[in-house]
Amino acid sequence: MSPACRAAMALTMLLACPGLLQAQSADSLAMSHSPVKASLLSTALPGAGQFYNKKYWKIPVIYGAFAGLGYLVRFNHDRFSTYREAYILRTDGDANTVDGFTDRYSDSDLQALRDFYRRNRDLSLIFAGLVYVLNIVDASVDAHLYYFDVSDDLSMRVDPAIIPSSTGALSASLLVTLNF
Repeated sequence: MSPACRAAMALTMLLACPGLLQAQSADSLAMSHSPVKASLLSTALPGAGQFYNKKYWKIPVIYGAFAGLGYLVRFNHDRFSTYREAYILRTDGDANTVDGFTDRYSDSDLQALRDFYRRNRDLSLIFAGLVYVLNIVDASVDAHLYYFDVSDDLSMRVDPAIIPSSTGALSASLLVTLNF
């Protein structure tokens, strides 16, 4: 996605949410971590929302996914273009034009290869779009959970217990203790 397109999307989100531009008191600024701001940052620049949320380890994962998918798009597009040109040269009706695959592939093979690489290129582009959207959703969810308390005293303990009944008989059971 081009930088101009990202900037247009960010501007659209700002215009759609006029509450973003309202002034806040000093108290609310001290305790606010805005999911909208994290989403807008990740929309404008993938990984910026994760940086805002202080989840630095996610940034290389995002860019690694984009790099891998970018490689797949380029690889599949190059192969698609090669087989498309070979098929066009072979089926143009001119005996003087020769493609580089005359000895290896039939017309139907070239068609199948062209379609295969076009499909893979298109799927790679779709997955790149999904990574982009997941980057924004992840930034928003992390911002929502920014102040979520995950302390060390969250625990569950299961112990055996012997419980006397009203008739005086003893029965074995499990005692579940939750600490939070």
